[in-house]
Amino acid sequence: MKHTQRVGKWGEEIAADHLTQKGCQIIGQNVRTPYGEIDIVARQNNITIFIEVKTRTSNKMGLPEDSITPRKREHMIPCAEHYAAEHEIDHWQIDVISIEGKPGSTPRVTYFGNAIS
Repeated sequence: MKHTQRVGKWGEEIAADHLTQKGCQIIGQNVRTPYGEIDIVARQNNITIFIEVKTRTSNKMGLPEDSITPRKREHMIPCAEHYAAEHEIDHWQIDVISIEGKPGSTPRVTYFGNAIS
């Protein structure tokens, strides 16, 4: 596994723990759709939340959330729409979790609710 994959996997684990602590139920991780992958699918208060996790070990290249480009947004929405249609979900949103840090350190977690529409 490459360094970036290890860091990404670590960030997704941190994000899942963060969501669980906020009272969310994790439904799936790395869920594949014909339009791409959804990092985390969670549920809270009858709302399904599709979460994109961005992790960076430093902010030399900007904050993690800065890497969500218009192109990335264009993929996230069809992924969520497909999953919602396939599972008959009416109430959903797309959130972003930004993780700064590296394995073995205390991460900085920033949560952006309903970040993409």
